[in-house]
Amino acid sequence: MDLHSPHKHLATALARALAVLSVLSLLAMATAMPAHAEDVPTVRIELNDGHINVRRIELPARQRFRVEVVNQGKTPAEFESLPLGLELVVAPGGTRTRALPGKSAGTYPFYDEFHMETTRGEFVIR
Repeated sequence: MDLHSPHKHLATALARALAVLSVLSLLAMATAMPAHAEDVPTVRIELNDGHINVRRIELPARQRFRVEVVNQGKTPAEFESLPLGLELVVAPGGTRTRALPGKSAGTYPFYDEFHMETTRGEFVIR
């Protein structure tokens, strides 16, 4: 192919267009990525064979948050909040974490299903 042919100009224009599209695609992906873990508040809940360290957790409405459940007991725990769609089975000595999307204002009950009588609490979202 002759380097001075009209095809050279077309190839150059196509290469530039592809470069611009690549940059635009990278920018679009960067703005669509989720927030970093440091940007999401984390709530730590500790369970210990029928005991819980917190009964009421207040959070702002429509803001993502992370729930970290630590089982300090010798038996398994099943942390649940059905209205939030959250269910985490945690082995003895284990930790499980789940990020949740922002929720509407309201009160959302939670409990350890294996110790329901003694581990009830609530998320209060305002």
